[in-house]
Amino acid sequence: MKKIYLLFLFVASALSAQNLESEKKKVTQFLDQWHAAAAAANFETYFGAMAEESIFIGTDATENWNKKQFQAFAKPYFDKGRAWNFKAIERNIYFNENTKLVWFDELLSTQMKICRGSGVLVLENGQWKIKHYVLSMTIPNDTTDEVVKIKAPIEDALLEKKKQ
Repeated sequence: MKKIYLLFLFVASALSAQNLESEKKKVTQFLDQWHAAAAAANFETYFGAMAEESIFIGTDATENWNKKQFQAFAKPYFDKGRAWNFKAIERNIYFNENTKLVWFDELLSTQMKICRGSGVLVLENGQWKIKHYVLSMTIPNDTTDEVVKIKAPIEDALLEKKKQ
């Protein structure tokens, strides 16, 4: 009886691992298509992938937008026929227990060189939707002091404004 139980556990575990890998492939495809929609300036597809109450946080300290705000910011770029072109070069995907919530991080090849994206996806009516996305520029540790000098005047003013 123990052998049958162990065999059942082994088979169930193997099926679960296969299912998880299948779901990871679906999420990978979804995110790759989302990035491709921006490169092709497909406004409807790009923003259709985002939940109505989603948040997009950009690389500038002032860029913390809900979906409607982000659409207003991005529309002129999409109207020019090309928004931005991000390609994942590395991605980590994590699921909650029932695989209806995903969080991920990714390294991206972009016009800004390497950036990092991270986000949260939810399964809504059988479709993945982006709830939260954060885009960050990476800064090599050896160049941090130089970068801080460049951004200090802009961000010092922003810090003062935020204190008020």
